[in-house]
Amino acid sequence: MMQTTGGFIRDAVAAAVGVVSCAAVARADLERRRLSRNRRLSALALLDVAAVAAAMAILVICLALFLVYGRIADVCTAVAFGIAFPWLWDEGQRSIQWQRPRGIVAGEFLIIAGIIGLAVGFLRPSLPQFLGLTLTQSAALAAIVAGVVLLSIIVPRHLRAREEHRIIDDISVAGESVQPEYAPATPECPHPELWKMYDSMTAEVEVLDFLKQLVITLKPNLVIETGTFTGVSTLAIAQGLQQNGFGRVITVEFDPKVFAKAKERFNASGLGAWIDARNHSSLELQVDGAIDLLFSDSDLNLREQEVRHFLPQISPNGLVAIHDASSHQSVVREAALRLEAEGLLSVVLLPTPRGLVVAQKRAERS
Repeated sequence: MMQTTGGFIRDAVAAAVGVVSCAAVARADLERRRLSRNRRLSALALLDVAAVAAAMAILVICLALFLVYGRIADVCTAVAFGIAFPWLWDEGQRSIQWQRPRGIVAGEFLIIAGIIGLAVGFLRPSLPQFLGLTLTQSAALAAIVAGVVLLSIIVPRHLRAREEHRIIDDISVAGESVQPEYAPATPECPHPELWKMYDSMTAEVEVLDFLKQLVITLKPNLVIETGTFTGVSTLAIAQGLQQNGFGRVITVEFDPKVFAKAKERFNASGLGAWIDARNHSSLELQVDGAIDLLFSDSDLNLREQEVRHFLPQISPNGLVAIHDASSHQSVVREAALRLEAEGLLSVVLLPTPRGLVVAQKRAERS
């Protein structure tokens, strides 16, 4: 009886340690995802958090049980989840930065846990069996099936939507928050993690600050922006214009759904007087007067055409800024260098994570 009681106490202590570790990881994941304060919770997002926390709990509990009982199955399970946990944690970070579907981490966890459970089940054949499998293996098989079903539901639905729509839908549900930059390291920018971003399509936070300061420094009368998207960069430009006390930004967005969301943001910003937003093709946009600053941030394959389209109207001392010009995104970078080789622009390549061209017309410059 004393031995049974002692075993119960040891199991309870192991479970308590697992619960504490689970709660600590869950809290850290909630903070990382900004879900604990300024973002609304969704069931699938909570499942992702629970999956990562559960992986740590299983790891800790199995390790504790191995130290108590010395069972090979427990240490094998702990080692397997010790390998799986960092990968699941990184998957959570990637799902945040790259707007992957909510629930994807939970689905992957179920499959991984199921595979581990099937393998470890062979180490404890004395357990009760169901349909020729141990209870551990039966539960593991059920986890794999559940994970596959979950992924088969959420992934195709996610892929059917355009990236722009996925991001604005995510913002509508969960809000907006600053997070580490997602872009990979490049020779010119080996530490992109030093930068911040709102999402994978809006310019880096530091580039947004640069745009505002550029407007304050240049004192432009007319700014043209292509690719409004969520309107964050437009508002940065408008803040600079407001501080100057004059000027306007004409921003153009081709996608009606994206444009409607941006208009909502502009109407609520208090900066609408400085913004002329148009649901239009950038290559068909016609404006009056000299352009003092062009910020090209629309479809990658349109950037060069946009610069050529607006170049005749850019003032002699005006500037051209083109986003996404890193060596990782070679389309824009090569286009800018081609325009320079033709004698149309003088180009500076700023080493930001996604790359930023700052250029000036070579002809007519005073």
